[in-house]
Amino acid sequence: MTTLRVAIVAGETSGDALGAALISALRERAASIEFLGVAGPAMRAAGCVALADAHELAVMGLIEPLQHLPRLLRLRSMLIERIGAWKPDVFIGVDAPAFNLGLAGRFKALGIRTVQYVSPQVWAWRPGRVRRIARCCDLVLCLLPFEPAFYRSHAVRAEFVGHPLADQIPLLPDRAAARAALGLDARLAVLALLPGSRLGEMQRLAGPFIAAAVEMSRRRPGLVWVAPMANAAVRSEFERALARSGAAAQLKLHILDAQARCALTAADATLVTSGTATLEALLCRCPMVVAYRVGALTALLLRGLRLVRLPYISLPNLLAGTALVPEFLQQAVTSDHLAGALERALDDAAYREYLQREFLQVHRSLQAGGAVSAAQAVLRLLAGQGSDQKDLPH
Repeated sequence: MTTLRVAIVAGETSGDALGAALISALRERAASIEFLGVAGPAMRAAGCVALADAHELAVMGLIEPLQHLPRLLRLRSMLIERIGAWKPDVFIGVDAPAFNLGLAGRFKALGIRTVQYVSPQVWAWRPGRVRRIARCCDLVLCLLPFEPAFYRSHAVRAEFVGHPLADQIPLLPDRAAARAALGLDARLAVLALLPGSRLGEMQRLAGPFIAAAVEMSRRRPGLVWVAPMANAAVRSEFERALARSGAAAQLKLHILDAQARCALTAADATLVTSGTATLEALLCRCPMVVAYRVGALTALLLRGLRLVRLPYISLPNLLAGTALVPEFLQQAVTSDHLAGALERALDDAAYREYLQREFLQVHRSLQAGGAVSAAQAVLRLLAGQGSDQKDLPH
């Protein structure tokens, strides 16, 4: 029996979760299969032999990766050598496109099939990257329904496989059960704080998020706050920011290890950093206020080079095609702005009902099998079969 060899490289917590689900789905469909690559705890538990840990790729932006360049180049060289010697049947890069596309190009030149799982946001900024994707990848697995049309227009094979979170999170989340699980009083107003899963995000946003929580608690005594932390490093950074602010005594705050989904399901509203967490909030039916800051040099480059082409930054607004939820960027991330928007998310009953309807519609649009569809697409590629992609909305 021939053993299928899959090299898989994932970055940070969200990539680790996607990679683990894909590994499990492939295992169910291949009689004999092995995995080697860059993995977090979920992927290792699913059976991937890790050459390095996924958190090593948790850098983003235009400037931050440059600060880590020597380390990333050493990691890349090691992976090219070790994975190349292993001779996999397919290389799958999970997210982390700045790192994974370079690997894919090298492995494709060796005759290895290459897949990018999670499309880079080429439809949003730096669209010229699609030419590199075409050179490096045999297949792009898209989480968002409008992405394959963009790739088809550039002759790149791409399939919408659905977002796995849309299948994992029920269409009707149980808020009472989530509150019970966290030991929260069902009668009190609960808000969630999610200042980011990366250290850079936490360093830029923990301060204004805590200040907004203090302002909200001043306006509404009795508010309860939950703050799920992605890992120990970001928790430490958040706790340092909390200590610097002197706000701990002013807040009824529960700091959680992970449990973001439970916190978002339990909360009446959330203040959240732009990214995958905004989608998780939508799927948990949690009204949100979205904020984001990048470093000053990155912001200057983005403006000067006009690299961003979209009117929105958050996934709920991009998927709905309209400003469902408020977004605050850079200098607009102030405690007054954030607290004012949170008050509306709590008090405006008609707005909350509107969000519930729209969130449900987006949720349904993202259900397409997730990891199962991704595994099937990979196996079709390896079997030399064509795409099973149906026409999707642009």
